[in-house]
This record gives sequence, C-alpha cells and structure tokens, in this order.
Amino acid sequence: MSLDEELSHLSPDRYSAITVGVFDGVHRGHRHLIDLLARQARASDWRAGVVTFKNHPVTVLRPDVRVEFLTDLEERTRLLKGLGVDFVAPVSFDRSLARLSAHDFLKVLYDKLRMRKLVVGPDFAMGRNRGGNVKTLPALAESMGFEFMAVDLLTDPAGVVKSTTIRRQIAEGDVSGAAKLLGRNFSVRGIVGRGQERGRELGFPTANLEAPADFVIPGDGIYATWAHLGSRAYMAATSIGIRPTFDDGSNRTVEAYLLDFSADIYDQALRLEFVQRLRGEEKFDTVEALVEQMDRDVWQTANVLSQATPL
Repeated sequence: MSLDEELSHLSPDRYSAITVGVFDGVHRGHRHLIDLLARQARASDWRAGVVTFKNHPVTVLRPDVRVEFLTDLEERTRLLKGLGVDFVAPVSFDRSLARLSAHDFLKVLYDKLRMRKLVVGPDFAMGRNRGGNVKTLPALAESMGFEFMAVDLLTDPAGVVKSTTIRRQIAEGDVSGAAKLLGRNFSVRGIVGRGQERGRELGFPTANLEAPADFVIPGDGIYATWAHLGSRAYMAATSIGIRPTFDDGSNRTVEAYLLDFSADIYDQALRLEFVQRLRGEEKFDTVEALVEQMDRDVWQTANVLSQATPL
C-alpha cells in the first residue's frame, strides 16, 4: 500500500503541524518535541499530527541489523495520542517509500494531511539517501509553502535523552535509570506460556512470559514488577535469566511470581512493568538456599511496591 493510500482515511478539517519519526519508547525527548508541536499548532488554530512508522526503517534499509523495540505499535500509538495530538498516522516503511525523495514524501503530507508546518529533531533525516535533513529542509519548506522548525534534543544530567541510551540501560538491568529517561516505568508485554514449572516445584508458581523476539528484555536478575492482567495489577517478583542453579541448559526466560495470586493464566496476555532491579542472577549451592533467597526476594518486592503505584 502506498503512502497516499495509507493516509487516505485521514482528512484534517484545517491545516496541520506534523512531526515524523519512529518514536520508539515515546520517551521524554519525544514528549519534549511533541509538546512543542502541539503548542505551535494550537497557536495557529491548526491540527497537530504525528506520522510514525509501523516498522523500523532500519529493518528495510539494513536488514542484517537486528532491531530491538521499546514499545510495540499499539502501545506507541496509545502513548502518542495521550500527548494531546489530534491524530496519529502509522505508515509502513517499505522499499517504495525508501525510494521516495524528500520532496515527494513532503508533497504527500502537504496534500493529504494539509501540513503547513514540519517540526523535527536536529538529527532528523527523510527521503531517498536521507536527502531531507535540517540543512536541506528549510529550502524545501520555503519552495513548497510550509514552515519548518528543528527542535534541540532534550538533555538530562545523564546526557541526551535517546532511545539508544534507554535500550542500553534496560539491557544492563538499569530499569530505574531507564524510567527516568522514559518518564515512566519500562514494560514488556507477551503471552503466558508453559515453562518447566520449576517455580511450582519450589512453592513459587510463576507465569512464564513469552515476549516478542524483537523487544528489549532487561538484563538477567530479579526485579520488583507490576503484573498487569486485564484491568488489574498485581505485585510480582520477576526473574530473568537461565536458572543457573539447575544447570539444565535452560534458554533465557522471563518468569513472574505474582504475590497472593493462584489463578490459571496460561495463554493470557500479560504486561510486566519493571520498577526496580533487586539483584543479579545467582547460582546457589543448594535448592534450599535458593528458596530462602526467593523468600527474601518476595519480601523485598512487596516492600518496594508498597511505596509505588502501577502505571
């Protein structure tokens, strides 16, 4: 489906201010840009819109590179809509779109979305061979009859707020640091599958989360998390790793022990919201020592989450 066709269902009733990007994570830096976009649109009595990609452009431009996401399209769209924009337009990035020149891409936005202002970050690039960037876009905007604005990246005491930084923090297990840059706790969604039921044998029956393969998973360790099932949230001690105490060649797993919960939730959708890393993954000399530590983990989880609110 062409870009024209994917945008055909949208017909803003007035001019619009637009931003374009993947916006994976919808972190504080993205919010900084979109908040400015929305204020600019309101000042002109225009609509504010976000054009986002259903898939990451890297998967088309460099298919040999593995991309790990912070949010899926559904969550990303929900978060973007929550920032006060009037519409979110997810489009597919494919070979035909990659071949479009920056001028032709912008012409579609100008015609279909009545774009009269484009707001982007300083490292933004679009169109064939990244021909539309902050150096070339001002002249394109002037020739086509719309305004252009480049917004400085949001900085934090830890540095520039970027998705790559957040991915690295999560992969290292620093979910608290990632939360500061995201502006919320990081979460992973998936389906509850059947594992080896080691936890049940030890008195801690766990929900084995089958997360999408292309998502960032926190580093190995034990975490205090909220487990979201439908509209309810439960305290959960979550273990990520290979269960080294058993030396059974296990694959890496994400297992959540929901406190004060005993229902069968196999094949149900589950979202784990990571609040704090409690410790790294350890190998214990005996199963008894492992169980004693699990008791402490559950107590610490309850203590941490009693001072937190699920999001």
